[in-house]
This record gives sequence, C-alpha cells and structure tokens, in this order.
Amino acid sequence: MSESSLDLSGLALDRTPSIETPQRRHRRRVSRYVLPALILLGFVALFGAAAGRQLLPKRSVTVVPVVVKRGEIQGSGTPLFQAAGWIEPRPTSVRVAALAPGVVEELLVVEGQGVAKGEAIARLIAIDAELAVEQAKAAQEIREGELQRAQAELKAAEIRLREPVHLKAQLADAKSRLAETETEIKQLPFLQRAARAKAEFTRNSLKGKQSAENSIAAVVVSEAAKDDAAAQAELEDLQQRGPNLQREIEALREKVNALQTQLELLVDERQQVEEARAKVFSMAALRDEARLRLRLAELSLERTVIRSPMQGRVLRLVALPGTRMMGLEPNSGPSSSTVVEMYDPERLQVRADVRLENVPMVTAGAPVEVETAASGELIQGRVLQLTSSANIQKNTLEAKVELIDPPSTVSPEMLVTATFLMPESEAKDDVRPETERIFAPQQLVQIAEKGNAVWIVDAQNRAVPRMVQLGGLMSNGLVEIVDGLNVTDKLIASGIENLQTGELVTIQGDDQTIGVGK
Repeated sequence: MSESSLDLSGLALDRTPSIETPQRRHRRRVSRYVLPALILLGFVALFGAAAGRQLLPKRSVTVVPVVVKRGEIQGSGTPLFQAAGWIEPRPTSVRVAALAPGVVEELLVVEGQGVAKGEAIARLIAIDAELAVEQAKAAQEIREGELQRAQAELKAAEIRLREPVHLKAQLADAKSRLAETETEIKQLPFLQRAARAKAEFTRNSLKGKQSAENSIAAVVVSEAAKDDAAAQAELEDLQQRGPNLQREIEALREKVNALQTQLELLVDERQQVEEARAKVFSMAALRDEARLRLRLAELSLERTVIRSPMQGRVLRLVALPGTRMMGLEPNSGPSSSTVVEMYDPERLQVRADVRLENVPMVTAGAPVEVETAASGELIQGRVLQLTSSANIQKNTLEAKVELIDPPSTVSPEMLVTATFLMPESEAKDDVRPETERIFAPQQLVQIAEKGNAVWIVDAQNRAVPRMVQLGGLMSNGLVEIVDGLNVTDKLIASGIENLQTGELVTIQGDDQTIGVGK
C-alpha cells in the first residue's frame, strides 16, 4: 500500500472549544467533592464503631482481689459473733388488772414470787360491794313478791273466766226482780179495787159522821177525814203505779238480756285474764332484772379479790395499798387498773443488740448460746427474728432470741451475752474435706433489701454489682462469701459512690489498706 492511500484524519484531535452544559458541571462536582467526603465519613464511622466506648471518659477506681483460703468447711455450731443483751418475757409481760373499781386494801404477793393460776394477788375495799349485794337481794325479793301477786291475779282471772258466777248471780237477781215486778203488775187491778172500795167506805163514813154534827166529837170527824184522805191517796197511787211498773219491767228485761249477753261473751273477764298475763310477764322480767343486778353485785364483790390469770411469777408491783383502781370504766387509762405485772418463767427471750456489720449473719432458727452471771451453765437458745428497733448511737439492731428451757435462776431484765452460732447445714455429711474458701472485706459488702452485694470489675472493665451469700465473720475484718464470687474476681474498693451498673472504669491499682487476709 502506498502512502498516498493511508488516511490519518481519524487520529486527529478536535481542538475546537466545546460548550459545557449545567448537567456536566453538576456531575463533575459530585465526582470531585461529594464522593470523597462520603468515603471519608464512612472511615470515621467505622473507626468510631471499632473504638466503641473506649473513647468515653472513665471513672478511676482501686480494686482488691478476693482472699482465698484452704481449710475445713465450718460446721454447725461454730461461733460467729457475740452480742450483749437482756432477758425479757416472751412475747411480753402480762398485766393483772382490777376488773372492778375501788381502792387497794392489801397486796398479797411480792416481786419474784411464784403464783398459781387463780391465786389471790390483792384485795380491794369491799364494804360498798357487800352493801350492793344486800340491796340487790332485797330488790330481788320484792320482785319475787310482785310476781307471786301477779300470778295470783292471773289465776283468779282465769277462774272468773272459766266460772263467771258473779255474772250468773247478777243475772239471777235481775230475773228475780223482773218476776216480782211482773207479779206486782198482775196484782195491781186487785189492789186498785180494794183501794177503791176502801176509799168509798172512808168517804161514806166521813159523810155520815159529818151529818151527825154535834152528836159526834170533832176528833172523831177529824180522824175519819184523815182516813178518807189516806184511802184516796192510796187509790191514786195504785192508779198511777201501772205505767211505772210497766217501764220497770221493760228496764229489767233489758238488764236481763244485757247480763245474758255479757255472760255469753265474757269480754271483761277475757280482758282481765290477758292483762293479768301481761302483768305476770312484766313482773317476771323485772324479777329477772333483779336477779341480774344481784349477779352483777356478786360479781363486783367477787372482783374485789384480784386473782392471777396464769401460773407464773410476779415481775413488778404496780399498785400500792391505797391506790385507786378504775376497773372497766370507759374513761380509764390503759394502766389505771394494773395491780402487778407477771411473766411465765418458762417462756423467756433475749433482746440482743447486734452490730450492723453482723446483721447479715443472723439467721432465723440459728442456735445461740446465752451466758449470764445468774446461771453457771450456758443457756441454749435460737434466733426468733430481727426487729426494726435500731439504735443510732450504738449502731446496732435488736434481735430476739428464744431461751430453751431457761433455768429458774434467770429472770427478766438480767444482762446476758449471746454468742450466735453457725446454723445447721442442710447436708448431714460428717466428712469435712479441704476446700477453697473465698473471703472479702466486710466493709465492701453492701446490705440492701434484696440481699447483700459487692461491686466487681468484669472482663470489659465495667462495674457490675454481684449478689453474694455471706458466711461467718473472721476476726481480721474478712467475711466468708459462700456463693456469688469467683477466685478471679476483683472487688472495687474505692470510687463506689454513685456508680452505675455497666459503667466503664479505669483500674488505678490495688488498694493495700484493706482486704489483706491474715
């Protein structure tokens, strides 16, 4: 091929200036600025994720390792700590009160004396109560007499109701009077004829004597006139008696009918029976009330002798002879009737002051040995419970310890020393092999409502609270950690204030002042 036939125009560059569009300028900015910036931010994010919380500020703390010892496992009965305390009744002392108001006349016991149940302790002045009993007896006898009288009235009313002879007598009397009146009215015509004849005779006699004039004395004429007037009056009376007798007969008949109806109905008699029964019922209630008042008076008299409600021993005398007892009056105070305080010598307990650092080792039911000067032998006991009574000055918390079979020489308010022992283990194995025992400084153990805890540093240098179970307390300030820690754990000794769970910490070093086991 010849040179004249080779065309090199395709390799030529076009150097004429081209026109740049806005879209091409935008693409160029993205490729030159935005994309490198995004790549740089990606590297920064990856670096931050890799560094994590290592770049955040950390709290500086000191740590102590746990103390590991080898030895036998502490068996039950091993002394843990001692606490001072005093003996008191269990659960409380018993107040013996006067149930009736009055004045103490005589005390029959002394402090520390043994008293049987029901034995007399004191006497009140009883003259008022004795008079009240006599008055109540008299009132009861009066009520008994009233009841007997009411019963007699009831019996009489029942007899009148069953046999109403009084009504029968009235009815018979009314019938008799009716019969007499009827007989009299029947005889009236005859009486009138006789009276008329007599009146005519006396009139004629008077006329005859008057016609004789001076031949008959005036006295005789006057006597004849008198007889004539009497005969005329008797005749007039008999003539007027008929209507009166008829009215009397009608009245008597009505009375007879009324008495007959009353005898049939017996209304008054039935009412009298019911009223008598109600009176008997009322008198019986009054009699019962009088009996009740007598019982109350006798009870008040009986309560003037104050008796022991239990078998026990006198703790202290509260009332003295001459002291006013309020009894069961509603306005009396809680101890205004207390005569003595008693307790059961077989039921005693110790109220021990346990230091707060020893509180975690107090377990309910754990054995306790109690020592007191009043007993030459140790008294066995067991923990009942911890109380909520704390002493700020002593920095103690009270614990109650039950005494098992306390000797007769000990009594309440005696000072004692209580030695708290290791409770019995659930495992009954007599073999006690050598084992690793973990201890921690007692001052690093925090006591909370949910349990005991310590702060440790984990493998990621984070502060973590660890719940632990405590054992016995050592004499050098170490406490045994039965469960919750490993031999490799590091306990935070300083910088615990306001520490948060999971917070990153920096270990400055070991604290050489605490946690040194001996």
